[in-house]
Parts: sequence; structure tokens; C-alpha cells
Amino acid sequence: MTDRPVRTPSAAHPITVEPTGRRVVVLLGGDVVAESDNALTLREASYPAVQYIPIADVADGRLTPSDTTSYCPYKGEAGYYHFVTAGGDTVADAVWCYPTPCPAVAAIAGHVAFYPDKVDVRVHT
Repeated sequence: MTDRPVRTPSAAHPITVEPTGRRVVVLLGGDVVAESDNALTLREASYPAVQYIPIADVADGRLTPSDTTSYCPYKGEAGYYHFVTAGGDTVADAVWCYPTPCPAVAAIAGHVAFYPDKVDVRVHT
């Protein structure tokens, strides 16, 4: 954590983290890059729901740490990864995570999320 402000979710800015309860598959150009039965769905205020997948469920050797960081007062300091495709191309900053999330979202530690404009995230019924 940093010395930045930490906000607590409230009725004005709700955040929930719950098991997705369904299989989540992430595709990049038709290639399965992650799949999990243990994903978490984070819902924050009016933003679209985000699937957080255990990092262990991402294809081996495909994540390269990025120097990019950001901060959310509700979730904490975010780190980013580039994703390396099966063909060896790099998709910059395609994945983010909160290594040490704020207490309200502690469950997302050890999980990563993918930008939906860079990959196809599918929640199966």
C-alpha cells in the first residue's frame, strides 16, 4: 500500500467481489490464454463487471511485467503485464492486477484482469 488516500466502498460507490460460479475463458485471436472455474466478479459502482482470474489459470510464460502502474483509492496500487501471443507478438498492458489490494477487495489478490478491448472474455453459462 502507499500513503495515498484509501476510500471505503459505500452506498454512493458500492463494490462487491463474488465468485463468478461459472467457467471464464479468455481468448486472444482465437487462442485460449486463460480459463478458470475460480474467477471472481468485481462489480464497482456503475462500471461494467470485471472478471478477476487466478494468475495460476493464465497460460504459462505469457505474461511479462510492465512498468505501468495506476492507483485506485478503492482497490489500491495496480500493476500491469504485457501479454505475449502464441505467435510471439506482444499486446502491451493487456492485463492488470492489484498485488496488495485494499481491504474491501482483498479477495482479488493473486488474480488478474484482462482489458476487454484487447481480448475476448467469455463467461460460460
